[in-house]
Amino acid sequence: MVLASGSGSNFQAILNAIDSGSLDASVSHLIASKPGIGAIQIASGARIPVSIMSARLCGSPAEFEKQLLQLLKDQNPALIVLAGWLLKIPSGVIQHFEGKIINIHPSLLPDYGGQGFYGIRVHQAVISDRRRISGCTVHLVTEEFDEGPVIARKQVPVYPEDSPETLATRVLEQEHQLLPATIQKLLHP
Repeated sequence: MVLASGSGSNFQAILNAIDSGSLDASVSHLIASKPGIGAIQIASGARIPVSIMSARLCGSPAEFEKQLLQLLKDQNPALIVLAGWLLKIPSGVIQHFEGKIINIHPSLLPDYGGQGFYGIRVHQAVISDRRRISGCTVHLVTEEFDEGPVIARKQVPVYPEDSPETLATRVLEQEHQLLPATIQKLLHP
């Protein structure tokens, strides 16, 4: 089960790893946080069922939690992967699926994590702080944004000539390697 809010490049990386045989898994369903995103097109092309839900679309945070929890219970996935999912996962979902929800984040957590640190904002902060190393992290999801236990990390050098966009490109390339490899290790220890 994959949850996504954007273009779906990490979702595509998971599917590519499955197709290549480096990831022994299947994706039963995609949950998208809004219509019209790239991840939905990827799922449609791969014939993966899609649900679109958020607190706004469901009418309230409580209804979102209820519908998301029911869908996840019905699917009963071995692992729930947040691949560019920007919404907070409701506490009831986290409690029910404790230890089964992972997220990929474009920094070396705990640095540059938490609410508001996503996408290009992370890389802007890394460059503004003149860091020499950045990277990406896969972690367990807890009730606080980006504070769950770290499962895996990959470092990426920051070059003096980097812009937030060039750094983002190199970090994303590593995310595409790290996320499927981490899923494989979790599903087949």
